[in-house]
Amino acid sequence: MRSGRASTDLGATAVCRALRSQGRRGREEGQVAILILGLFALTLTLILGGIDVTAAQLARMRLLDAADSIALDAADALDEEAAYRSGLHGTLLLTDASVQRAAAAHLAQTPRPSGISHWSLAPPTGSADGQTAVVTLTGQVALPLSGWLLERFAGGVTITVRSRARAPLR
Repeated sequence: MRSGRASTDLGATAVCRALRSQGRRGREEGQVAILILGLFALTLTLILGGIDVTAAQLARMRLLDAADSIALDAADALDEEAAYRSGLHGTLLLTDASVQRAAAAHLAQTPRPSGISHWSLAPPTGSADGQTAVVTLTGQVALPLSGWLLERFAGGVTITVRSRARAPLR
């Protein structure tokens, strides 16, 4: 009798386990859908963030190209008064005022690159050593996907670049 009763106990235990596992499965249904939805949201965030980061980098490169062009033009901005006073000694004599005037004139004539909503010269645009033109350009970047959100809450994305140029005499 003992062996018959033990087999009945084992059978009842197996039935109870099967019923419990079915109850668990019913509660776990839909868990994979939540996981897939979360992974989709994470993937979408990474893709959209990558697009905005790429747009910001491209805008930075365009801003740097413009700053290089402006610095090259400003390096030729001879301060005539200083040149007549002390002469030319291998390089053009530059002052903060001559570099700033030339940079502002060049910036006014240069079309604003795509991806930049507005730009301006920033300090320290000028010439600290009298030989090197330093141009600092600041631009507000228009990001394609999250720009409106960043503009509203953080004031947007501002990129500042600096370029230096010299014009040696030969």
